[in-house]
Amino acid sequence: MAAQTHLFKCLSDNFGVLIHDPSTGATASIDAPEAWAVDAALKETGWTLTDILVTHHHGDHTGGVAELKERHGCKVTAPRHEKQPIPAVDATVAEGDTVTVGGLTARVLDTPGHTAGHIAYVFDADKIAFVGDTLFSIGCGRVIEGTPEQMWGSLLKLRALPDDTTIYCGHEYTLANIKFAQTIEPDNAALTARAAEAERQVAAGRPTIPVMLGAEKQSNPFLRADVPAVAAAVKLAGKPAAAVFAEVRERKNRF
Repeated sequence: MAAQTHLFKCLSDNFGVLIHDPSTGATASIDAPEAWAVDAALKETGWTLTDILVTHHHGDHTGGVAELKERHGCKVTAPRHEKQPIPAVDATVAEGDTVTVGGLTARVLDTPGHTAGHIAYVFDADKIAFVGDTLFSIGCGRVIEGTPEQMWGSLLKLRALPDDTTIYCGHEYTLANIKFAQTIEPDNAALTARAAEAERQVAAGRPTIPVMLGAEKQSNPFLRADVPAVAAAVKLAGKPAAAVFAEVRERKNRF
């Protein structure tokens, strides 16, 4: 049976997500921003928490891990290469490893840049990717512990996934990201369409994620640093894509 997912808001602008294997009853929380929100989602779905899959060490993604581990006895899997400890970890993984949630299998991608050891979980059979704070809807994470070159490489890994991959990210930033993206590609028809869609979603009280990767490839400037129009927009025509990405990211930092 196909994986089931349940998205919920937590903290001020974080998303939490559960992924559930209906054939075995196993359920993983992707990160754990706060314990009560995960528990509320479990109560709503009737699912039982068996795993927590951590993408990176920041507190707004790990704040509920220890409490949930104590309450549910779930297995905590975390990035192998993080600089700072994540509480209650049972297993660490890096690119080339796989993790299982019941009968569901995810492969791990190293996606450094936002943090030194950030990872993503890709459930290929279900065409779902949990990307934490590496890729956002019409955006990407700040480059905090890594380099722009690392972050661009991480985004290329995600961009290489099939267009029909469903992307779950860690925050609700879409409308703000769109306002910035339109300063880079004001004539991008796909971006204009996404702006209208996101406004409808927010007006209706709906989240703007998940998103389809194919749509992001057409409208997210951070995935388009090797597109000549994007390079020209930041006055770096003909320059390496990593340099274009770095300039786009720096402009977003100041936006």
